[in-house]
Amino acid sequence: MNSPDFYMIMAAAGLAALGMVIAASLAGWRGWLALKRQEMSFVGHHHDGHADPVPTGNASARIEIADLKERIRKLEAIAAGVDL
Repeated sequence: MNSPDFYMIMAAAGLAALGMVIAASLAGWRGWLALKRQEMSFVGHHHDGHADPVPTGNASARIEIADLKERIRKLEAIAAGVDL
């Protein structure tokens, strides 16, 4: 276990493993960037190529709209006499 060859082999294996992890991470990062570029080019365009006049909403706006729809549903149920 105290052989210098052992430590050299372990260091080489560690560097090789680190290189593989870095290469995989870089490939994932490039893929994620490509996905975001594609999403950014797609947002605001219809399939016919014309710009979308209505901007897409953010997540908090969609949550608020869903909350308002739920409140309306509950009020309609109360007005109809349905017990929730």
